[in-house]
Amino acid sequence: MLRRPLTPAERIGLSISLATGLYGISFGALAVAAGLTFWQTMALSLLMFTGGSQFAFIGVVGAGGAGAAALGAASLLGVRNAVYGMQLNRLFAPRGWRRLVAAHLTIDESTAAATGQRDPAEQRRGFLSAGVGVFVAWNLFTAVGALAGDLLGDPKRWGLDGAAVAAFLALLWPRLRGREPVALAVACALATIVALPWLPAGVPILVAAAVATAWALLRPVPSQSEPDPQPQSEPQPQPQREGCG
Repeated sequence: MLRRPLTPAERIGLSISLATGLYGISFGALAVAAGLTFWQTMALSLLMFTGGSQFAFIGVVGAGGAGAAALGAASLLGVRNAVYGMQLNRLFAPRGWRRLVAAHLTIDESTAAATGQRDPAEQRRGFLSAGVGVFVAWNLFTAVGALAGDLLGDPKRWGLDGAAVAAFLALLWPRLRGREPVALAVACALATIVALPWLPAGVPILVAAAVATAWALLRPVPSQSEPDPQPQSEPQPQPQREGCG
């Protein structure tokens, strides 16, 4: 039986899956280094399944922050997935159990693979290939990283105690395109630095999230120029009928 070749959307989705899944190694190792057990790490990866939020969670926990602060930081970063969900719901309109599965697979990569296509069938293939592919690869490599983290022992011996921040910055860096994202990142970083000496561990990142929220709410909405009215065409003179006889 001949196997059909992969479509462009499926190739994009699978390539994204492999590249993104490799980050799971660092997450697994850092989660164990932050104090989570292997099974806690796997549960967090399987159930939360959003890379930026997961790194934020273990970053707060590793710094000694409370669980509530870690959960709050992770939840604020995960809000963007709700926006993705509304966009993808208009594209696919899933029903029943498919709606729950689609919600869990809605991440940056699956959204990009779907919305980057024009054909509806390719949009669905891109979403499924990236969503399922990242889910499998991410959790597989998370398990590898968590097992490796157990073998490494104390993370400070290998300089991994600050690696969670470095990994999070690696995820953030490609998004800093344009003046506004850079300015917002600088403002949030300054707010975090100012709050660090005065607030418990994990709370400064919530302050940074509040600054980002206020930025989004208070910035002026760019006005859209109204289209120029179409010039009215002058009525063309009707040809006069010639009289008979």
